[in-house]
Parts: sequence; C-alpha cells; structure tokens
Amino acid sequence: MQTQVAVHDFMLYDITCIVLSLKSCEHFSCPERSVSPAVYILLYVCSAAVVLLTVCGNLLVIISVFHFKQLHTSTNMLVLSLALSDFLVGTLVMPSMLIWIIESCWIFGRIFCTSFLLIGGFLTSLSIYNVALIAVDRYFALSHPFLYTNIICKRTMYTVVFSNWCVCLVYNTAFCYFNGTFMNYVMCPRECFYFLRDISSLIDLVVTFIFPLSVIIILYSRVFLIAKKHATAIRELNNHTRPQTQKITSHSMKSERKAAKVLGILVSVFLLCLLPYFIYSLLGDVIELQTETLKKFLLGFCLNSSINPVIYALFYPWFRRCIKLIITLQIFQTDSAFNNVL
Repeated sequence: MQTQVAVHDFMLYDITCIVLSLKSCEHFSCPERSVSPAVYILLYVCSAAVVLLTVCGNLLVIISVFHFKQLHTSTNMLVLSLALSDFLVGTLVMPSMLIWIIESCWIFGRIFCTSFLLIGGFLTSLSIYNVALIAVDRYFALSHPFLYTNIICKRTMYTVVFSNWCVCLVYNTAFCYFNGTFMNYVMCPRECFYFLRDISSLIDLVVTFIFPLSVIIILYSRVFLIAKKHATAIRELNNHTRPQTQKITSHSMKSERKAAKVLGILVSVFLLCLLPYFIYSLLGDVIELQTETLKKFLLGFCLNSSINPVIYALFYPWFRRCIKLIITLQIFQTDSAFNNVL
C-alpha cells in the first residue's frame, strides 16, 4: 500500500505545491494549533502509549516464539514474521504518522518523507501478505493434514517467509522508482504525499489489496467450513458411542464456537483497519475527502499492528503464559526454553 493522493482529487492542492516549489519554499511553519496546551500534551501522551503498546506487544510475541522450543513450529514462523513487521511499523512508521497528524503538517523534510513512504509501503504490504500466508497455511494444514506434515517443515517456512520479505521489498522499491517518487515528484510543504497516475494506482490497488484480501476471505471461509465439518463428524461419532462421550461432544462444540469467534474477530479487525483507506482508493473519483481524513485512514490501517498482540493475549493461552514468564524474568533460568507453554 502506498501513501498516495489522486491527482484529480487534489488539483488545487497540486497547483499550490508547484507554485511553492518554484519559489523554493524550503522553510515553512505549521499552522497554529487550535487546541489547548493540555489537549495537545494529552494527544502526545496517548500517541506514545499506542506506540509503546505496538512495540512492546509485538516484541513479546517475537521473544516468545524465538525463546520457547514448543513454539518453534512452521505456523509460528508466519506469526513471528507478522509480529516482526508489526514491530517495525510501531518503531519506524507510527511515530512519524502520529506527529504528522497532531502537528497538522509534515515537519521532517523531503528526504525523510521519501524514506517514510518507502518503508511505510513496504511494511504495510508485508503485513497484508503475512496474514494471507497464514490463511494459506491454515487451509493447507486442515484440508491436507498428512501432505502438510510431509511437505511443510521449518526450513520450508523459513524460505517462504524470507521470499515474502524480499518480494514485498522489491515490489515497493520498483513501484516507487518507476512512479518517480525518488526523483521527479512534487512535494508540497507541510505534507508528505506523492501523486499516482490512474494506472499506477490501479496496479497498486490490485497487488496490495484486492488479491491478498481475496485470498484471506476465501481461504479463511474454507477453514471455517472445514472446522465446522470436523466438529460435526465428531458429534456424529459420539452419538454412536454411548452417553459417556457427551463431555467430548460438548467440548467439540465449544471448540467450534471458539474457533469461529477467533476467526471472525481476526478477519473483522483486519478488515475494519484495512477497508477505509482502500474504499477511498476505489471511490476517489466519486468522493472528496480532505487530506486530514486520508491520514486518519492510514493511521487506522497502522493501528492493526497494535491490535494484533491484544488479540493474541485475549484468545491464546500460550501467549499469556509466555508473557508471565518473560515479565517475571524466568526466561533467564536454565532450560527455560523447554518450559511447557502449550
């Protein structure tokens, strides 16, 4: 996903930028704040809390998967990749984005803006494809369990994760280069956007949104149906094995509901954070939004990186156990890596 502004939506804005650039307007001041100093300080405190939650939450996931041997599974390699990309969003993207929104202008200069656009585009597209790969992994594991155990090993998953990072980096670098982001784009003082042609915007929309989102929705739907089918088969088996298996039936039904709940929350939160910006991208010719609204859409997308660790903590007992061991420094004990956290 690229931080972009459609040319036809901001013609006056574009003209203003060109005039300012022709005048070599290198020094500028942000507009005066319309909020009281107390609200201004509160905004920065809340922003720091969000960044801290994102960084620390994803760092806990990274340490957990790295340290505990029981978590060294193929699927958790994808969870680790997602947590690492979310961690980098919290450290490299969110601070600048939050300051940009609070100050109502970009205060870091053109060179940092270019780096911000490249890193932001790379990490957000990487997060999307990490979620898509998790969907592929879960679908393959449920639909072909024996084939999955024979083919998918940690070394294979390392290759998949490394390839995903490389492809996302190459795509975003090439996209910015051929779009002229590094050289010949006009940057308006106080803002950090670049302008895309319609064809470039369409390509980016398909590659970073439509394709991975289609994979996520289709495969997660299939995962839900397969899990429901398995639970139904267990209930039918229990019906033929006397009432002593009623507890097993009850447990399977609870597991089915829990799986559906967690799946629904993960997908719903992801879509909630993802859709506003891309709806704007799709309907850019129809709706007219201020740049402040666009920045809030982008921030909402980044906040998904903050929410993911919270979802892990709420719905995965192993993560809560790992947090307890990490916070109490028990991970520094001998053989702590072999603790039972599952």
